Amino acid sequence: MIEQLAGSWNYIIVIILMMTGLFMVIARANLVKKMIGLSIFQTSVFIFYISLGKMAGGTAPILDGNPDTLYSNPLPHVLILTAIVVGVATTALGLALILRINEAFGSVEEDEIIAAKASQSLARPKRPTSEAAE
Repeated sequence: MIEQLAGSWNYIIVIILMMTGLFMVIARANLVKKMIGLSIFQTSVFIFYISLGKMAGGTAPILDGNPDTLYSNPLPHVLILTAIVVGVATTALGLALILRINEAFGSVEEDEIIAAKASQSLARPKRPTSEAAE
């Protein structure tokens, strides 16, 4: 049992990171902490796909003419490079939105934002209907 767990340590790390990121997204009210949780969750998915692509004893996929050579699959690594670029872009966009929310409401805490939005909607005068405007 312990040998089996020691042989799959990368999957254990993936599960720990994934659950940590998921917990941060669900349990935290701070938007910045939620973004950090999403980044941790995303990193765990990257590690999972990279570990699937690596084979024990596999070499880089450069053909040498030997039919007995065991190659690692390069496709997951290439896809993860693209996913990392997309992840950095979406994280930057999310942080920019958090900055804008902070400017508009003065906080990055969810409950304070909801309370400020509710007080704004109560303080806003109602628009006259089209019949009253005529």
